[in-house]
Amino acid sequence: MVKVAAGELAEAYTDPDLAAFELRFREDAVQVRRSLGACWNVRFEYAVPVRPFRWPKGGESFAGWYFCATTGGHIGYESWLERDRLILLDADPQVRGIASQPFWLHWHDGVRRRRHAPDYFVRLANGRGRVVDVRAADRVDDAAAKAFAATERACRAVDWSLTGPEFPIRC
Repeated sequence: MVKVAAGELAEAYTDPDLAAFELRFREDAVQVRRSLGACWNVRFEYAVPVRPFRWPKGGESFAGWYFCATTGGHIGYESWLERDRLILLDADPQVRGIASQPFWLHWHDGVRRRRHAPDYFVRLANGRGRVVDVRAADRVDDAAAKAFAATERACRAVDWSLTGPEFPIRC
């Protein structure tokens, strides 16, 4: 029989990224901000967007609302690429829930505070979460690449999968 000290056991379940990241989202019409580690039971697939969708006149993007059969409601998108990904997610039999821009992910990059709102949060049939960022690879600048890398770290800490420009498409 192997004896493990209580401190060693507790350390096995700690990940510094659980405290390094915070999420800001709406819960019961109130904005809340919690550490990533305190959000393990939040059902982000039901979250309302943390920022409004904009339709700038003469703008380059193509925003709109897609009626999603999976959720039975409308989900926002900000580009044709996001809309197309949303259609694929809606057709995926493993997807049980989808929310657009469900939270702000906050972190400190060593110089300043940063934040990023992922495009979608998806709940899968096996109960796991998936964060989806949609961006054409030729439009991923240095700031976006750093935000996606931070998002990957956060997802790994809570065992969510991540789909984005540098990540395999799983739908």
